[in-house]
Amino acid sequence: MDKYQKSHKDKLFKTRPFDPYAIPLRPGGSALCPQCGAVYHEGEWHPHGANGLGPLGSTVCPACRRFEDHAAAGQVRVSGRFVTTHEQEIRQLMQHAEQQERQTHVLERLIAIDCKDDELLATTTGTHLANRIGHELEAAYDGVCSYRYSDSERYLSVDWHRD
Repeated sequence: MDKYQKSHKDKLFKTRPFDPYAIPLRPGGSALCPQCGAVYHEGEWHPHGANGLGPLGSTVCPACRRFEDHAAAGQVRVSGRFVTTHEQEIRQLMQHAEQQERQTHVLERLIAIDCKDDELLATTTGTHLANRIGHELEAAYDGVCSYRYSDSERYLSVDWHRD
């Protein structure tokens, strides 16, 4: 077997992860999400601003559907004694990360940030935001961070800990 044959076999058997919230068939033309105002145009979701696109259909975006169903595509678990003394700062970091991520990925949103004992659990509508929050926690507060991504579905679990 030569070096090219192996690379083609790897590509042949890869399957795409299943995402029940992805739009299976792209709607024709452009569409506007009535809940958040995101615009679907040429196969992608964009932030507000449908100027010059002509008549728009109405389609609820995948992020709004996930938000309504509380169906997270990512989660960030923050644990340790550090959380109890810095909870408000960590929440602000998560919200700031959401604002920054939405500039490039309009469908990335925080669903909720829940607090139990000495642990925060943030759920997100996408994997990019969970990943960004994990990296920003590491950069800002050190600690130990681990990332687990499921190949069979689009889901990222991030665990960050600091005592």
